[in-house]
Parts: sequence; structure tokens; C-alpha cells
Amino acid sequence: MDARSYRSIDEIPEGSSLEALVQKSGVVPRAGVEPARGCPHRFLRPTRLPFRHLGAAPAGARPYYRPVRWALVAVLISVLAACGPDFSPSASYTPGGIDAGHASGPRISNPPVTPPTPPGTHLPAFACADASGGKTGVANVITARAGEQQGYDRFVLQFDSIVPTYSVKRQPKPVFPMGASGQTVTLSGTAGVLITVHSATGATTFVGSRDLIHSDFRILKEARQTQDFEGYVSWALGLSKPVCMRVFTLSDPARLVVDLQTT
Repeated sequence: MDARSYRSIDEIPEGSSLEALVQKSGVVPRAGVEPARGCPHRFLRPTRLPFRHLGAAPAGARPYYRPVRWALVAVLISVLAACGPDFSPSASYTPGGIDAGHASGPRISNPPVTPPTPPGTHLPAFACADASGGKTGVANVITARAGEQQGYDRFVLQFDSIVPTYSVKRQPKPVFPMGASGQTVTLSGTAGVLITVHSATGATTFVGSRDLIHSDFRILKEARQTQDFEGYVSWALGLSKPVCMRVFTLSDPARLVVDLQTT
């Protein structure tokens, strides 16, 4: 009997020539499956499965795999290029005939805000008459100043909180009383204006000169404090001639303004 007819060495009859051949060669043949190879024991004989072991890497890539893969990639790229969107630059189109370089989105502007009224706007008219006004209360005099403007000379008396009750009176001569002493003082010019503020003092708060001389001004030649006593503060103005006045107050800071018309 042929050796391929036996499944193992145990099935070979004892004393046969086939057993002697197997023992002499030390090879355990497997009929129709593997070539004879040396194996000292049947349990150590290697076994081949009819399929590759799971996870084992293939012996080598088949020669036709790589060309097929590249062909599939080329077909996929061509399909995407034919069916996908066109990203190539095209001729510019401007809706409404507006230049695209100047086109922009909608503009959102804030609602208009009324600007604050600057000093000198909506002032009262000049009047050839005395004036009075102010608020009830106590205030400290901070400073006094004079300036020359187009069309008028201006005198300003500044306070710390409010403009107290005041009176502005014209007089034909620049002669004024010096408080309660009964003495008088004569200022520069030919006419005068007396400013009296009630419930005010500048004894500890006033800063600056109390005698302002401006011989170069057209109307206001001199301004001098003539009283600061028992809540009364008086300033006398010496004018080059009798003129009409414009008297008003301003806030932030509190100011009493006397404009003397020059034209």
C-alpha cells in the first residue's frame, strides 16, 4: 500500500517495509497535503490550515493591485472634476451697474444728536436799560476777568455754585462809593456801570486782581471791586462813553456776564 493512504505513522503495519522506510528517514509524510519533512514526534508536526492565519500579512502584494488602485483614483478624480462646482475665476458681474470696487454693505448710522449750545449762541439783545436777576442762595466769588470781543467788551464775574441775586445799573459818571465807608473812587472813563451781588462773598475764595485796567479797550477802561461786606459784593466799571448793555448768566461754571456794546 502507498504511504499516502495512511493518516499517521500509527496506522502503518508493524514489520512492513514502509514502516522501516519511515523510521529510517525520520520523515512523517502527509498524504496529498505536504511534502515529507523531518519530525521526531507526531505532536510536534507542523500543521497547515486551509486558510491564512487571521492578522497575518500577505506574502506579497499581487502585481495587479497597484495599477487597479491608481486607475480607480483617476476615475474618481475625473468624476469629481466633472460633477463638482466650478471654482475657476469668471467674468465679474456687478448688479445695478455699480462698480464692484466701490460696492459695500448697508451702512448703519446713529441717530442724529443735537449738539450742546455753545456760549454766545441765542443771547439776549443789547438794551439801553438796567438789568437784574440771579437765584436765591449764597455763593462765593471765584474770580473776575475782562475781554475785548468783536462788537462788544465783556466783563465776567465767576462764582463757585450759583449766580446769586444781582443788579446792574448804569450811571453818567465813573464815580462810585467804596462800601459803607462813605468814601468814593473815580475810575477811568466818562461813564460808569455798578454791579451789585447779594448773598455773596469773596473774602477767602477770590483769586486774581481786584482792579482790572484796560486802557486799550474801546469801551471798558477799568473794572474794580468796590465792596465785599456783609454779603454784598460790588464791582464798578469805568466806560469811555454811555452804551447799551447785554446782561445774562452762564453755568458750568456759574458766571455773570455783562457785555458793553461797542458798535
